[in-house]
Amino acid sequence: MNKSGQITLVLISVLFSGFQTLLEHERFFTLDFVIFTLIAWLVGWQYDRARYLGKKARSSEESYKQLIDSLPRAVIIHQNNKVIYVNKEAVTMIGAKTKEEIIGTSILNYLFPEYTERLKERIKQVKKETHPLNNIEYKFKKLDGSVFVFEGASMHIIFEGKEAVLSIGRDITERKQQTEQLLQKSEKLALLGQMAAGIAHEIRNPLTSIKGFIQLFKTEQHRLEYYDIVLSELDRINDIVGEFLVLAKPTAAVFAEKDVKELIKDVVTLINTQSILNNVQIFVEFESDLPKISCEENQLKQVLLNLLKNSIEAMPNGGNIDVKVKVRDEGKISIQIIDQGIGIPKERIPTLGEPFYTTKEKGTGLGLMTCYKIIESHNGELTIDSEVNKGTTIEISLPTITQRVFSLS
Repeated sequence: MNKSGQITLVLISVLFSGFQTLLEHERFFTLDFVIFTLIAWLVGWQYDRARYLGKKARSSEESYKQLIDSLPRAVIIHQNNKVIYVNKEAVTMIGAKTKEEIIGTSILNYLFPEYTERLKERIKQVKKETHPLNNIEYKFKKLDGSVFVFEGASMHIIFEGKEAVLSIGRDITERKQQTEQLLQKSEKLALLGQMAAGIAHEIRNPLTSIKGFIQLFKTEQHRLEYYDIVLSELDRINDIVGEFLVLAKPTAAVFAEKDVKELIKDVVTLINTQSILNNVQIFVEFESDLPKISCEENQLKQVLLNLLKNSIEAMPNGGNIDVKVKVRDEGKISIQIIDQGIGIPKERIPTLGEPFYTTKEKGTGLGLMTCYKIIESHNGELTIDSEVNKGTTIEISLPTITQRVFSLS
């Protein structure tokens, strides 16, 4: 430990006593001299010790920063949401050129708003715990505005003599994307297997019937109605394959500006004959000044025909179907199809739209799956709400022309 402070103060005390001796002709070694010199020695010792400890602390802090900088993981030290230190990995991760661009800024500048509460709760937990907390994910923004996912652990530390929070982690965006891609592939393979099994089962039944009638034809024991049955079974196979192709084959849909009012009127006209035969009345209610939508007309008509057909079939004893069209939110148009049918149990609603899952005796489930696919391709949403023995409400939400133009600008 350097004793320069101690020596300096003792020398000052000696020089002061010497000056007094020469000026006032007093003795050099007096009780006052001894007391002042002792005080100077003690004060000098305390000064040298404080300076030594301060230098040691600064050296330790520099070593601490060097250690943090050498870590292969991003480290962010923050206090009251203010960044007070970052290492090189964190600078690269956030997309900055220097530490100075980040130090002094608020950590909330980089955090997505929906993760603010998570961060606050995390800091509360950190202050209570003495050991590092486990990894947790946050969604961050880089300086250029691009998004990344940060997975990190946090702990309470003392930095530059003040309480702070150290968060250490890494950018896991690529890993999450790879995981999601693997899950999607896995889901697609599972769906493909499910669909293949379902198609084989669905087609086998009419093929068995056709095979039986062909054997009858060979024995010449056939009637005219047998031909009708064979043809209807062939039509059934064709319908199943057709529905499957809509799902499997990507189509180059041509979107055009359409008036939803005219489109629905056309569909109701097409299905009116079937509804009358089933003692079902369709009532249509349009809100005034409906905005136009951008859609593939034939695909959207197919969706509406499918849904209205399902509603008619859900009312074997007849009833009413209400079609209500209105502006739901800004830039969104809502089409509701409300029936008074047998309804669907709540626990079965989440599985609707899956291939070969259906409530119909001879259904394939592909029709509703096709509806979901078409609405999704229109950037819309299809929701189903139902109550047993009371009816079902299906809502289609589609973006209007104005919303599409706004989103592109």
